[in-house]
Amino acid sequence: MRVQNTMNLNKEQAQNIASVLAEALPYIQRFSGKTIVVKYGGNAMIDEKLKEGFARDIVLMKLVGINPVVVHGGGPQIGDLLKRVGKESEFIQGMRVTDTETMDIVEMVLGGQVNKEIVNLIHRHGGNSVGLTGKDGNLICAKKMHMELNAPELNAPEIIDLGHVGEVEKINTQVLDMLIQGDFIPVIAPVGVGKDGHSYNINADLVAGKVAEALNAEKLMLLTNTAGLLDKEGNLLTGLTAKKVDELIGDGTIYGGMLPKIRCALDAVQNGVHSAHIIDGRVEHAVMLEVFTDEGVGTLITAE
Repeated sequence: MRVQNTMNLNKEQAQNIASVLAEALPYIQRFSGKTIVVKYGGNAMIDEKLKEGFARDIVLMKLVGINPVVVHGGGPQIGDLLKRVGKESEFIQGMRVTDTETMDIVEMVLGGQVNKEIVNLIHRHGGNSVGLTGKDGNLICAKKMHMELNAPELNAPEIIDLGHVGEVEKINTQVLDMLIQGDFIPVIAPVGVGKDGHSYNINADLVAGKVAEALNAEKLMLLTNTAGLLDKEGNLLTGLTAKKVDELIGDGTIYGGMLPKIRCALDAVQNGVHSAHIIDGRVEHAVMLEVFTDEGVGTLITAE
């Protein structure tokens, strides 16, 4: 039974809605049965309206036959709790120094607070999701990250110890395959476990990229707080190949905090993922717009 609308659409509004739905159809047909990995972070995790829009987008993808997998960050939430317990956050080249006490807080925030909030948000909008950390089902096998600091005054690179900061050694997809086949949406916190049994805090972009590779995903989508990748004049760049991205890194167009995201996207498309997208998470329904419309809302990167 159709719900009675208190305001009838005018002809132009009706045509716009019909046009949007018609534009989405070929994308629904194309991506049905495919896996799309979405890294969820930035403003989209903080602003209530954006959070609601993200959950609806993920549920809609699942309802039309796409298999979304969500990997989330939680840096601001970790920083807030550290501050509340009187512990300073320390960063080296954008990476959080993570001693044993900080690692306990990271696990508490990412695997508990943030992960379960996202799971609950998806449930409230009609989806079925299961929250995981990399420890569940030995999902993320990690190793300690060793960072080198190069400085002109040093004869050799200085090795920086970041504590429990790790990188992905292997993704075991068995538990993810089981959840996807069972019609659940996996929601993954980027905490891995090493062969030594220690927990490791891993950059969520890197985890999303490795999960996308392991699942042979159709798309990797990285939500950011920018419009995407910009040229030196501030114009949005899209439709980039791996070769073009290398050129942009070489000439200094891509630098700083965007470099890890770009390298993650490049690795993914060079290892079997069909395309990677750096999209503006500040735009409401950014995920849906990128998947189901011709224009999208960010930078598209492909292998060729």
